[in-house]
Amino acid sequence: MKLYSVIFKEHGKKYHFVGEDNLEIGKNVIVETENGLQYGKLDGIIDTHFDDSKYKSIVKICTDEDKNYYLTLLKENKEALQKCKELVSKMNLNMTVISADFNFDKSQLLFGFLADERIDFRELAKKLASIYHTRIELRQIGVRDKAKKIGGFGVCGQTICCSRFLNHIDTISMNMAKNQNLALNPSKINGLCGRLLCCLQYEDENYLECSKGMPSIGDKIKTQNGEGEVVSVDVLNRKCKVLVGSNKEEVEINKNE
Repeated sequence: MKLYSVIFKEHGKKYHFVGEDNLEIGKNVIVETENGLQYGKLDGIIDTHFDDSKYKSIVKICTDEDKNYYLTLLKENKEALQKCKELVSKMNLNMTVISADFNFDKSQLLFGFLADERIDFRELAKKLASIYHTRIELRQIGVRDKAKKIGGFGVCGQTICCSRFLNHIDTISMNMAKNQNLALNPSKINGLCGRLLCCLQYEDENYLECSKGMPSIGDKIKTQNGEGEVVSVDVLNRKCKVLVGSNKEEVEINKNE
């Protein structure tokens, strides 16, 4: 047995499942999850030494029949999404439904929705259950979850992190942008979701460490040429530029020396 990584959408997050040791990477598979069977793709081999009791199993390699059935499910997902939107409109519920997903064995139909407040969707769930005769789950998600679900490309040109590999999104604050001397322009520091970029947290610890003992822009400090005002700071290289004297002579200070 081997531990494999499986993705459920292109460039999506990788999940780990146990399977036979001769499975071919790139093949589509059916896997067992907490929400029933799911259709995915083998993305790589993780390990051959692991505790298999911690992981769900790869049930089988997909057949052509399975692939055709999955394509049918995708169409049914779109139809279910449209039907749910119609019911929400008729019931005047203040929510925006953005996704509908059957699992592979159709034992569950999961709807994701956005809402500014708590929604009583019990009647909606009953109507959906009477139509689709399966377990209905309506899950309220945030704007970051929406971006993760839909995907897209960030300002870096790569698939957005939350859709590609992030398992957990930590708290991201404006201070992180300030620590990195970034212009506080929403178009520069906000992601597709409209919230602060997830990547602001990646190097924040390093910036905090490098900034120890460094002055801030506007500080008055003493140099060999006299007292001056700090006009720029290069945190990672631990250098700053200071304007000294009445003639505003520019002096570079290296804090590594």
